[in-house]
Amino acid sequence: MPENNSLERSQKQFQKQIGKAEQRRLAAQKNRDRSIWFGLGAFGVIGWSVVTPTLVGVAIGWWVDRAYPSHYSWTLMLMFCGLAIGCVTAWQWITTESQRDDSKK
Repeated sequence: MPENNSLERSQKQFQKQIGKAEQRRLAAQKNRDRSIWFGLGAFGVIGWSVVTPTLVGVAIGWWVDRAYPSHYSWTLMLMFCGLAIGCVTAWQWITTESQRDDSKK
C-alpha cells in the first residue's frame, strides 16, 4: 500500500500549507495598519541607513586624501567602512522590527 502512504503524506502536506496560509491571513487582518506605504517606508529607511554612512565615509575619505596624500586611498577605505556600518545598522533595524512583530502575535 505505498500509494496510500504517498496519498496520506500529500494530504498532510496540503493541510500544512493551508494552515500556514490561514495563519498569514489572520496575521494580515491583525496588522491592517501596515499597508503598502509602510513597506515602502521601511524600504526607504533601510536604504538611507546604508547610503548615508557610505556617503559620509566617501566625503571624509576624499577630504583626507586631499589634505594628506598617501599611497592608500582613504576614500575607498572609508567608503567600505561606511558601507559596513550602514549594513549593520540596517540589519539591526530589521531585527528589531521583526522582534516587535513577533511579540505582537
